[in-house]
Amino acid sequence: MTYDYTIKYKSENTYENQVFEAHWQFMISPENNSTQTLLSSQFKSSVDSKIEDSINGYNFQSYRIHCKKPFDTINFEAEFKLVKVEINPFEFATSQNDNDSYEIIEKLDFKIDNESFLTPTKLTQLSAKNETIYKFDKSLSLVDNLIALNNWAYLHLFFKVGVTDVNTTLDEIIDKRNGVCQDFSHLFIAIARKNNIPARYVSGYLHQGDGFFGDSQMHAWVEAYVPNLGWIGFDPTNNLLANHNHIKVSHGRDYNDCPPIKGVIYSSGKNETKYSVEVSYQQ
Repeated sequence: MTYDYTIKYKSENTYENQVFEAHWQFMISPENNSTQTLLSSQFKSSVDSKIEDSINGYNFQSYRIHCKKPFDTINFEAEFKLVKVEINPFEFATSQNDNDSYEIIEKLDFKIDNESFLTPTKLTQLSAKNETIYKFDKSLSLVDNLIALNNWAYLHLFFKVGVTDVNTTLDEIIDKRNGVCQDFSHLFIAIARKNNIPARYVSGYLHQGDGFFGDSQMHAWVEAYVPNLGWIGFDPTNNLLANHNHIKVSHGRDYNDCPPIKGVIYSSGKNETKYSVEVSYQQ
């Protein structure tokens, strides 16, 4: 079965004092991969500035805007249409050969090849007091351990907005036991990497019509690499394996590699930003 998705992204930025110059980068366009095909994309702003397509270090598309004309309010709008193929997230379970996976992940060549997604970052670093917060069961396969970790992270944290931000450390998240999708993902990644499993942060969209938890703007989940099977998507915020409801935009080592938006604004005073993302589909 396939799903025809339409995604509408809007943001309104209002500034107390006039902005004289600004740079933005938006990473919000769905990628083309084996489960999704981008059919069309539109991106525009309310100011007369050139919009440039760019490719980041992980080969994902972004929109770059350099506004040189003064303004106090600016709007951005994007619309994407794509086809998503329904997949069975547990398909690997019938064909997995995980007997030698533990030996493979301990090999030096494997660690070198996957260094980027094995090395802790500032946002995925477990302190000494939390290094043993979760232990893998070597009697289980790597996949079963990751499924169990997904469930544990889902139960250990409680979804709550406004408690954390992009600079909140894992120690604070673990202590507060509250957070949003990026916090669930960073915790999963940290523990997976601690057990020598490559894991990467995924930014994208989530269709929330089935009652899933997710940010009102964009969603985050994880892809973990299992020898003989490849990259498998896990959504610890909802205790799911990534499926047709998950629309991938980009991935990186953590949030800082693929934020939906970042920029530099030359102004002073307060500012207010309003976002809305609408994700809909037809079978």
